[in-house]
Formats: sequence, C-alpha cells, structure tokens
Amino acid sequence: MIRAGIIGSTGYAGGELARLLLQREDVEVKWYGSRSYIDKKYASIYQNMFKLTDADCMDDNMKELAEQVDVVFTATPQGLCSALVNEEILSKVKIIDLSADFRIKDVEVYKQWYKLEHGSPEYIKEAVYGLPEINRAKLQRARLIANPGCFPTCSFLSVYPLVKEGIIDPNTLIIDAKSGTSGAGRGAKTDSLFCEVNENIKAYGVGVHRHTPEIEEQLSRAAGRPVTISFTPHLIPMNRGILVTAYASLAKDVTEEEVRAAYEKYYKDEYFVRLLDNGVFPQTRWVEGSNFADVNFKIDLRTKRVVMMGAIDNMVKGAAGQAIQNMNLMFGLPENTGLKQVPLFP
Repeated sequence: MIRAGIIGSTGYAGGELARLLLQREDVEVKWYGSRSYIDKKYASIYQNMFKLTDADCMDDNMKELAEQVDVVFTATPQGLCSALVNEEILSKVKIIDLSADFRIKDVEVYKQWYKLEHGSPEYIKEAVYGLPEINRAKLQRARLIANPGCFPTCSFLSVYPLVKEGIIDPNTLIIDAKSGTSGAGRGAKTDSLFCEVNENIKAYGVGVHRHTPEIEEQLSRAAGRPVTISFTPHLIPMNRGILVTAYASLAKDVTEEEVRAAYEKYYKDEYFVRLLDNGVFPQTRWVEGSNFADVNFKIDLRTKRVVMMGAIDNMVKGAAGQAIQNMNLMFGLPENTGLKQVPLFP
C-alpha cells in the first residue's frame, strides 16, 4: 500500500489527483492539504467525493506529512515546494512537485521568468524532469520529481521526434497552443469568469509565457544545442484540453513515410502516446479525462515546412495523471497502473 499526501488538494490539479488516486486499491490518501479549507471536509469542497472520503483538509506541514506518507504531491503555486523541501524531508519521503520550482535547471532563468527567489536551489540539479517518455530510467531512481507543465508536455511530445532526428530546424519552431480554462486554476480571476471566457478566444502571455523557457530547455536537450522558439498560448471556452499546432522548416527533404518512421521510433512502445493514422489529426475530445497524448503531423510541400499536432487533457497527462505515472515509476509499478481510463465522450 502506497501512502500518499496531497498539498494543494483543493485546486483543480489537486482535485484530479484525489479523483484518480481514490480509484486505486493500492494507494491510501492520508493527507488532503489546503491552506484555504483547514478542518473542512474535503467532500464538502468537491461534492463528487461524497462518501468516497470522510477526510478533513489539513495544512501544508511538510515535516509532519513526511512522517506519515511515502509520497507527497505538491499541487501548489510556484515557490511553495522549494520553500518547504529540505534534506530531512527528502530522506523520508518522495516528492512529486506539480509547480515549476524544479523544472528549469538554470536558477537565474527561473528567477527571470517567475519573478521569485528560489527557496532550495541546491536540489534543482537532483530533481528529475518528470516526462516518462524521455526520462523513464532516471524517474525510477528519483526522490524528487519536477512534474512538467501542461503546455510543455503537449508541445514537447508533438515535436520531439523531429527535433531529435534532425528533421526540422528547431529554431524555426512556432508553437500555437490552445487550452481550456481549468489551466488557469481554481482561484477567482476576472479573466476566468464565464462571461469573460464564453463565446471568445484570446491569445495571452504573448512572447512572455512562463512555459516558454521550459519548452526551450527540453528541446535544447533533444537537439543537442540551444533552441529558441516562438510560443503563443490561447484561452478557449472549454473546461479541459490542450491542442498544439506547431510549425517548423524542414532541415532536409523527407517523405511522409520517413517522418512517420521518426515518430514510430520514439512512440511505438509508449502506452500513453498515440500516433494517429495518416490524415487523422488530434482533437481534445478524444483524450478528455485520460492520460493519453494524441499526435500526428502533415508535411506542407509548398512551404517546405511540417505541421506537428498534439492533444492532451491538461488536467490528466498535463498534470495529475502524469504525476501518478511518475509515482508508478518511483515505486516500481507498471506505468499505466490506475491510468487506463478510456477517454470520455461525449
């Protein structure tokens, strides 16, 4: 039995963690942390948990929590996990951080983009970037995992094979991404109100979105050289889902068959990455509620560019599901344990 604690359990990602973990017979959620709702019944905040858990919300006392559980999920704003983690805690418990605190290896880049002083920079190098499709072996040995962001997960999986194989020039890469409103979190914000979002689509964080350096860092590792991209996210009026459409110049002449072979080389044995059939392009509705990432591509011979596409559920593969996928690896379990949910439709 894996004993788990969730700090930030009343946010959307924390609630999704609870939903997925409560379905498992081999996991016990012992701690529902939430500064905003201490001593309130968790099921009174998320009514879908009624009669599934009788637990009260607790605080974010990481030291006490480390004595009670085997793994801690921190689904919190940037800055909290790095302020709480230390050697005493890491010697007792594994941590999977869903914030950006340990994703970026250059602490100065983190400070520049997140406008925060890092609370424990000594652990940045140790933390493993939690994308199983590229870091599986390292994740199995990790005690601190930096769970990737939702946009970086979808963006990276959509373009990785072509960057890795040198088929595209990554510095020509333009990533257009669209996300449902749950990606903005559960906090009350004017821009997330129904009347502000409904019947509307808008770009935001243009040229300055904080997921940009995370995507660039991972693509630079894949390319073996520094990569600079253009990344623009958009907010669309739906609850869940991310759709990425990325464009890049071809670095060499290739056929559709050669590009498909590149994707198959990296994804043919991946349970959660589904390379779609020729001419079938990703849609968010076919991954909703699941940990799957659907990807495909199209060569544009006229412009000598390739269009790369991907779709994920931002709350599952983009957050909680991927965190549980990482937990499975940490504890030596089959990677898809508890994550075989078929996408919801309609």
